[in-house]
Amino acid sequence: MTDVKQDVKNGTGQPADSGISGGTSSSPADQTNAGQPRTGHVHSHSHSHGGDPGDPGHARRLIATLSLTGTVFLAEVIGAVITGSLALMVDAGHMLTDISVLTASTITAILMRRKPNSERTWGWARLEVITAAGGALALMAVGLYALIEAVMRLFGNGEEVQDPFLLLIFGIIGLAANLGSLVILIGDRKANMNMKAAFLEVANDALGSVAVVVSAVLVMTTGWGNFDSIAGAIIALLMIPRAGKLLHSSMKVLLEETPEGLDLEEVRTHLSNVEHVVNVHDLHANTVATGMPTLSAHVVVDADTIGDYEAILTSLQCCVRDHFPVSVEHSTFQIEPEGYTNIRDGVFHD
Repeated sequence: MTDVKQDVKNGTGQPADSGISGGTSSSPADQTNAGQPRTGHVHSHSHSHGGDPGDPGHARRLIATLSLTGTVFLAEVIGAVITGSLALMVDAGHMLTDISVLTASTITAILMRRKPNSERTWGWARLEVITAAGGALALMAVGLYALIEAVMRLFGNGEEVQDPFLLLIFGIIGLAANLGSLVILIGDRKANMNMKAAFLEVANDALGSVAVVVSAVLVMTTGWGNFDSIAGAIIALLMIPRAGKLLHSSMKVLLEETPEGLDLEEVRTHLSNVEHVVNVHDLHANTVATGMPTLSAHVVVDADTIGDYEAILTSLQCCVRDHFPVSVEHSTFQIEPEGYTNIRDGVFHD
C-alpha cells in the first residue's frame, strides 16, 4: 500500500504530489475560514506572538549600546589601574564580556535578517541561541573569577583602593552609560534570546556599577578598603545565577527539548480525538529559535477514509496552532492508512 502527500496552503487543501505521506503548515496566518476542517475539531482561539526576530531595529539598538559600552569600558580600565579597585576591575571585565556578547549579538541580529535557502533551511535563526549560550558561559567565567579574587583580598593581603573619590567618579560614569543602554534595549528585551542576552548583560553591568558607587561611598566614609572587595563579590553573585538561567534556556533549545508550556501527551490525546484518526505516533516538538516552535507526527487514519484526508490534515494543523498555550505554526503530519507498516518503525520509538 502506498502513501500520499498533502500540503495545505492558504487553507485550500490543494494536493502537492504523490509519494511520502505528509502535510506541512508554515503560514497559518494565510489560512482563511475556507480552510477550516469539514469534520473533527474547529478552534477559534487566538494567540499573540513575539516580534520579528529579524527586525532591523534590533541591530541598530545593539550598535548604539555597543558604542556606549565600549567607551565606558576604556574609562573603567583606566580607573581600575589608577585606583586599584577590585569592584571596578570586575565591572570592567564584565564590560569586556559585554562588548564580546554585544558584538556577537549585533552580528547575529544582522545575519538573522537573511532569508532561508536550500543550504540553511531555517536561515540563521538558531545562531541567536548559540550566541546567548556563549554569552552565558563568559558571564559565569567572569563571575567565578571575581568571587575567587574577592575572597583572596578579604582574607589575604590583596591590593587596597588607592583613590575612593576617583572610584566614585568612574562608578557614576559607568552607571550613567549602563542606564542609557538599558533605555535603548528595554523595548526589545523579550523579542528573542539574542536580545534578552544583550539586555541581561547590560542590566548586570548596571547593578555592578551601583555596587561600585556604593563601595566607593563606604570606603570614603569609613576608611575600610574591604568594602570594595565585598562589592566585587556582590557583583559576581548577581552575575552567576542570571548567566546560569540563560545558559539553561539556551541548552533546552540546542538539545531540542519540548517547548516550555507544551504538554506532548495532551497534544497526542487531542490529535487522537480528531475524527477518523486511529493513532498518533512519532510525535516530536522542539524550538528552532525564539518564537519558532515546530511539531511533527505520524497520524494513522481509518483505511476507508484515506482518500478524504484534506479535512483530517487541516483539523490536525488547527489543533496544534490554536488549541494549546504554545501556538505551533509550523507543523508536519505524515498521514498513514490503518495497517500501514513503516520499515523504520521501532528503530527510535516503540
